[in-house]
Amino acid sequence: MSWDIVLFSYAEKIILIQDLDEEKLLPIDFDKVLLENCSTKKTEDKNNSNDFFSDSINDNINFHLDDEPSSIKMMALYSEEALFKIVELAKVHNWQIFDTSLGEMLDLENPMKNGFSNHQKYVNQIMKNRQ
Repeated sequence: MSWDIVLFSYAEKIILIQDLDEEKLLPIDFDKVLLENCSTKKTEDKNNSNDFFSDSINDNINFHLDDEPSSIKMMALYSEEALFKIVELAKVHNWQIFDTSLGEMLDLENPMKNGFSNHQKYVNQIMKNRQ
């Protein structure tokens, strides 16, 4: 099971997700940056396939490739270390991150306050109920 985050390219700082104004979303090529920084696949590989497919890096980060630039990018993470790598990219590229396990925007200056422990509790509860 993954822990999901959403990357945003947005014209200003998002405080509350419910206040997001779609007019301020900025389309960019998330895939290019992610493939260059988090993947063993080459950016050219994206253009050689008409299929959407997942890219997984050491089973820590998973995302689908888009056909065109977008203003949001959903990602599945499987470790807290994966989040910290994405946070560093977010700082460099002026992205913002919504943490679905927290239900709020992630503070890029304090990424230790994240939803990984909530995700772990959820996974543990599901595994416990399976037994």
